[in-house]
Amino acid sequence: MSASLSAAALTAYNRGNYTDLNGMPLKSASENIERKLGEYHSSPDELARTADLMQLVPSGYSTVLDAGARDGYYSKLLANKFAHVTALDLHKPSIVHDRVHCVEGDITSLNFADRSFDVVLCSEVLEHVPKLDRACEELMRVARHAIIVGVPYRQDIRIGRTTCRLCGKIAPPWGHVNSFEHGKLERLFRQWRPVKQSLVGEDKERTNAVAAWLMDVAGNPFGIYDDQTCIHCGSALVSHGPLSLPLRVCAATALRLAQLSSRLTRPHANWIHVVFEPPIEKCRPPSEENRPFGPSLDSVD
Repeated sequence: MSASLSAAALTAYNRGNYTDLNGMPLKSASENIERKLGEYHSSPDELARTADLMQLVPSGYSTVLDAGARDGYYSKLLANKFAHVTALDLHKPSIVHDRVHCVEGDITSLNFADRSFDVVLCSEVLEHVPKLDRACEELMRVARHAIIVGVPYRQDIRIGRTTCRLCGKIAPPWGHVNSFEHGKLERLFRQWRPVKQSLVGEDKERTNAVAAWLMDVAGNPFGIYDDQTCIHCGSALVSHGPLSLPLRVCAATALRLAQLSSRLTRPHANWIHVVFEPPIEKCRPPSEENRPFGPSLDSVD
């Protein structure tokens, strides 16, 4: 999900509620959401990531599942390549397009038969899913030829985390409960073969255990609170008011320690995109020219 728009706010919009979670009138809420989505999708980093993701999507197939469609941004792009696009989210998306069929569903329990879709795209989703293994199993079950996964790469989810003023619990930024690197993705999709991957963007932010602990003690005053809800109790997250002197010292020390960690750590990519194909024995042996990406990586010396 974007750094500027919460899943809960988008859910309220897709449900057609008269007000959003903060009581904003629907017209104003929907306009605010659309504005933030437009800013997010048009940012240079996001444009580069989207271009990389779309160039990984194979051509020559007719059906695709956009697992976690949200506002339908990717679904509409996929409609340029596929005759039938299924846009799925926890609450039925509101997407108007002749080739896009919107459905409500849970990625950990997909209501589709085995091998229902030629291609499955799952981007900006798995970082939010607590039942991660189950979600990946379901994606493999319903896909026939290819799965394209996009997730944050080596994200330090201690940075930007929040403390709920209602329940007092700590949560990672933007509801990102999972972080990923190459090996983890390969283990999650171990029944399939990774055939292509790319790294996009750059992340320079790091922290450390002491800095994270001090920031927790201070109540995480610099966390991501705008348009966010607590993953534990569901209440709207509200940034904290003025801190006492001891808490200000904790927060300031934590910031300096985190900045030191950032300076001492090499930058890494912000996103990882991986294409998976099914095991050779589970699919009809295609000729090399009919493969979605040409010869597999396994055949390249």
